[in-house]
Amino acid sequence: MIIDTHAHYDDHAFDADREHVIAELYNKDIIAVNVGATFDSALTAFDLSQKYPHIYASIGVHPDEVGDLDEAGMSRLLGMANNEKVVAIGEIGLDYHWMVQPAEVQQKWFIRQIALAKEAGLPVNIHSREAAKDTYDIVKQENAGVNGGIVHCYSYSAEMARDYLKLGFHFGIGGTCTYKNARVVKEVVAGLPMEAIVLETDSPYLPPVPHRGERNDSRNLVYVAEAIGQIKGLTAEEVIDITYHNAKEVYPRLAV
Repeated sequence: MIIDTHAHYDDHAFDADREHVIAELYNKDIIAVNVGATFDSALTAFDLSQKYPHIYASIGVHPDEVGDLDEAGMSRLLGMANNEKVVAIGEIGLDYHWMVQPAEVQQKWFIRQIALAKEAGLPVNIHSREAAKDTYDIVKQENAGVNGGIVHCYSYSAEMARDYLKLGFHFGIGGTCTYKNARVVKEVVAGLPMEAIVLETDSPYLPPVPHRGERNDSRNLVYVAEAIGQIKGLTAEEVIDITYHNAKEVYPRLAV
């Protein structure tokens, strides 16, 4: 069995064949955590988790989308977080690439959603882009890893990965580790213990080689497992088995 710790099957890219793709995941023994990015997609992630036994939800609001958040929305998220099919709060964090929201607004709601995760007793799923220091500083200051968590699509240095490791985090590794020019990601994978790595797709984004340019989905995780195995001296099957247990450790509510 394979666990995809971060996917977006609520995305419009799946509107034409969502049920078919999700059925295919079931047929191939794939469990997927559907991760909220907007407030509305967090609601949809929750709904998908209630409809399909092999789909779980992570509910939270991406830093680009926090401008419309308010305490009423936070209360609604907290209510959903008590459901057994909700495994994490995320994706939450900072994104300074486009600066859709001012840094101070992103930071405010990052801290607030960390507090939500603590209140719910859930791990966090963290998004960070071009905001390495601020993200790490907030994570450390707020003790965000108290219930565990995943740094999604980790793209920073191997040194910083070791710092996150000390705070109790796992690292989401996806299709980028199959790219020829992904030197830093491969260095990170080489330096991490296998016990700290989980598989993710970020579907429909970041498809691995040999499917670059196509829509991504969890069936492509075998290519990620092969790439990690080549770096770590393991078979793809060994990587899948180890990361399965890692995902269950970081997301204790996964009933698989």
